[in-house]
Amino acid sequence: MDHKNTQAVEDYLKTIYAMTLSGERASTNGIAERLGVAPASATGMIQKLAIMQPPLVEYEKHYGAALTSAGKIAALEIVRHHRLLETFLFEKLGYSWDEVHVEADRLEHVISEDMEERIARILGDPRIDPHGEPIPDREFQIPDELDISLEDLCPGDQAIIERIRDGEPGLLRYLTSIGLTLHCHIKVLDVIPFDRNIQLQIEGQDEPKVLGPRVAHKIYVSRV
Repeated sequence: MDHKNTQAVEDYLKTIYAMTLSGERASTNGIAERLGVAPASATGMIQKLAIMQPPLVEYEKHYGAALTSAGKIAALEIVRHHRLLETFLFEKLGYSWDEVHVEADRLEHVISEDMEERIARILGDPRIDPHGEPIPDREFQIPDELDISLEDLCPGDQAIIERIRDGEPGLLRYLTSIGLTLHCHIKVLDVIPFDRNIQLQIEGQDEPKVLGPRVAHKIYVSRV
């Protein structure tokens, strides 16, 4: 990424990218909430991104923001940095999957392209990070992300855990404590119709576990 794109710009681009994966535009208030800034500050930065040459964002008042082609490439470059760093920290330095997100956030803005390439090579060009998130390749191509979440399953369905969306450390530590990790096999035993709590059996665990819809929404699976 060009040196004129500061850490703040990269954070905005990465945030807008994550918020627009579903095809919807990112609201100013939503961006501000995710980044922990005032809505007025978010609006000011988005307007700056929209008038850069080339423009990185398409912005229309009351309709939110979306990345331009140049903005998407810039966002995917920082996403590649972040997810490669998470994988390096996890596989080579012994960090747990709940520790890597914060460290990668610190480092993603400062590593050189040469270091990125060396990390990718030493890891064998991984396709996913420790949370199952896809890593953009060198041409910033990225496969379609899974669209089946745990909350989409019905009683009797069996699945493999493929991705945990959201690197929130507390959630990852909780999932580890109940034995729900990447690539484990689960079976849905029941879905409570009133609150959508899901009772499931995790492979290797004796007792069934119950997850609420806020957690289930962040867990993506492939059906068996």
